Amino acid sequence: MEGSPPRPRWRKVAYGGMQPGYDDNYTDESFLEAMVMNSNVVKRDLLKVMRDSVSISQYLCVVALVVCVWTYTLGSIIDEKLLLSLDAVLLGLGFLVLLLTERRLSLPLLSKYFLNIGFFICGLYVLAPLFHTLTRSISSDSIWALTVSLLIVHLFLHDYSGSIIRPPGAPNNPTLTSNISLNASIVASVLIASRLPSRLHVFAIMLFSLQVFIFGPLVIHCLKQYSVKAHLWFSFTLTCSTLAIIFPINRLVFVIFLGLLLFVTVVCPYWLIRMQEYKFEIEGPWDEAKLCFDITE
Repeated sequence: MEGSPPRPRWRKVAYGGMQPGYDDNYTDESFLEAMVMNSNVVKRDLLKVMRDSVSISQYLCVVALVVCVWTYTLGSIIDEKLLLSLDAVLLGLGFLVLLLTERRLSLPLLSKYFLNIGFFICGLYVLAPLFHTLTRSISSDSIWALTVSLLIVHLFLHDYSGSIIRPPGAPNNPTLTSNISLNASIVASVLIASRLPSRLHVFAIMLFSLQVFIFGPLVIHCLKQYSVKAHLWFSFTLTCSTLAIIFPINRLVFVIFLGLLLFVTVVCPYWLIRMQEYKFEIEGPWDEAKLCFDITE
């Protein structure tokens, strides 16, 4: 229209309201110039993802070994003397791995560890009669079903990354899920121990289970931090040993467990890499502003 004043040049205003002469949702040709695609998408390597998945399959083997020991003990194949010997060997190997892999260990800290474990073993021995009679009024079928459910909860909520595990002497801040996972494994151990014939059996199986569930993740984490190659060799040996122990118990369980390990170690990493091709992320001026602070001393 003749005589009408020229429309002012459009500019992007974050919180200034509408600009005269332009609609509220108006954008010019430069609007899409700042669009960024897949800026935060991480390209993953299949071998690296498979190596990271070893921590999951490794802990599945640890829990499977504990269940195998429970099964052999309930079947009277393993007696209390053999269990106590196994407890002593595991405790000695655990401290040996810590001494060889963790450089922050000192003599006072090591003495404190021995003192705490001494109190722990004494307390467990005193509570063994209570655990022995704790579920006497509950049927065995209910005990088995509850134990399986608790182990599933333990596996789903366990911290496989080891992010909550701190070096010896450092503060430890466990999460809610990790606490629930640990408590589920302890309750499952108590339920199994309550079905054993003697108090010494109860003490030995509880000591074995708590060593694996409480002390085991720390030892495995220290080994992984020390050497990735040693951690992989340990995982391979643990997997072969677990499969060899499961095979005589039940061949169907052996096949299912082997398939589960292959699924976790091979199939899931392959799916993750394939799904990465469909990852599509767009960022632009329409997103909420991100504040960046440069804090300098």
